[in-house]
Amino acid sequence: MAEPFIADTKPVVTTLGAGDYYWCTCGRSANQPFCDGGHQGTDFTPRKFTLEAEKRVALCACKHSQNPPFCDGAHARL
Repeated sequence: MAEPFIADTKPVVTTLGAGDYYWCTCGRSANQPFCDGGHQGTDFTPRKFTLEAEKRVALCACKHSQNPPFCDGAHARL
């Protein structure tokens, strides 16, 4: 599989409400960290994640987290 584009070298920290979200895995979305379909024509597919309640999250923007879609500090090693 191809390497993802590094959209940013720091996480996107935000508060999200309960519901389903689609995290960009390719790094090409203009709507980081969420998918906008920019992966079309690649081997990448968005990763669905669900929050049961409102929560403050740090979403990975470097696309190298071992705990996607959440940041695990992988950006510090790039």
